[in-house]
Amino acid sequence: MTQDYDVENIRGDFPILKCQVNSKPLVYLDNAASAQKPQVVIDTVSRTYSEEYANVHRGLHHLSTVATENYENVRSKIRNFINAANEDEIIYTSGSTESINIVAHSWAMPRLQVGDEIVLSVLEHHANIVPWHFLRERQGVSLKWVELDDDGALDPQRVADAISPATKLIALSHMSNVLGSKIDVGQIVKIAQVYDIPVLVDGSQSAVHGPVDVQALGVDFFALNGHKLYGPSGSDALYVRGDRLREMRPFKGGGNMIREVHRDDVTFADGPQMFEAGTPAIVEMIGFGAALDYLTDIGMERIAAHEARIAKYTSELLQKESWVNQQGTAPGKGAIFSFTLDCAAHPHDISTILDQQGIAVRAGHHCAQPLMDYLGTNATCRASFGLYNTQEEADKLLEGLSVCRDLFS
Repeated sequence: MTQDYDVENIRGDFPILKCQVNSKPLVYLDNAASAQKPQVVIDTVSRTYSEEYANVHRGLHHLSTVATENYENVRSKIRNFINAANEDEIIYTSGSTESINIVAHSWAMPRLQVGDEIVLSVLEHHANIVPWHFLRERQGVSLKWVELDDDGALDPQRVADAISPATKLIALSHMSNVLGSKIDVGQIVKIAQVYDIPVLVDGSQSAVHGPVDVQALGVDFFALNGHKLYGPSGSDALYVRGDRLREMRPFKGGGNMIREVHRDDVTFADGPQMFEAGTPAIVEMIGFGAALDYLTDIGMERIAAHEARIAKYTSELLQKESWVNQQGTAPGKGAIFSFTLDCAAHPHDISTILDQQGIAVRAGHHCAQPLMDYLGTNATCRASFGLYNTQEEADKLLEGLSVCRDLFS
């Protein structure tokens, strides 16, 4: 690691990393599911509830004014974090699942019809599959699947080859939550723009592991995920490029997303508020803002460099062991590792045995069953690293896997 990235100092910001699990020091390698929270986020959430909490918007009293200001200030933090052109392009959501559903219901549903196609890859998370199945079932839209290279990479040319006159949307992950493969979204967008096809990107994984610039990428829609970005659960956002935002109709109806409501008609609010019906996740979003401040202070480039070193080290460590079957070895992949073992241990068994040693990983299909089918397996074990993980923890992972191998050999 470089001198300007003090991982031990960073680890000190996360109180849960001082905990023990089964009398062993916690090794938390489940970051792709949800990351741990730094003390500054915990303190922000606590302070908001204990000193500054009230409902936002329209309140004229002091607490409501403070809460509204803190809540709305997060929009500009998200804009800066992903380099959107305008904070009005940022919609607050409860998660990437809601974000993609908003696009499906508010933009795609009014436009797509029988025979139209949506291009997807086989590595997508269910959150970027099921909403499009709704359109398939209800409106006769076709889903067109793009397969991977043998190493788990997605070649942009495969996406280009899948485009037809019927293609109306391309919806892809920026980074696989199973394989760690990074997708060249910028190149795919350039291809799509030739045919005037919008591109939606699920950035749930990519935004955590390095800088994102939605203007440079040229994407139309981009979902990012607060609880993976070291913020609270339920704190998420959807970027919609301004011209696309004006093409969308409301997804949910209720308070806050309206201008006027009468017996015979209703008019809607402008901009992102049109898609933010009801009482929002006030404290969660304020906590998300604190997480973004924390990440910005460290620097996403520095985080990316640290995780690249971890990824390289862990990949080489696992590849040396012939009994570890790693899925996905694309060049430049993120620090996400899915694997099975050459023994009778099911991934659930592996996860349980690792947990006994204080090592937290995930096992199952990872909400990516089409990818599991493509890989020819029902489940894998997944170890995913974050900004506070170390090479020593990768060593502990391999030690734990050796215990599994010995138990089931």
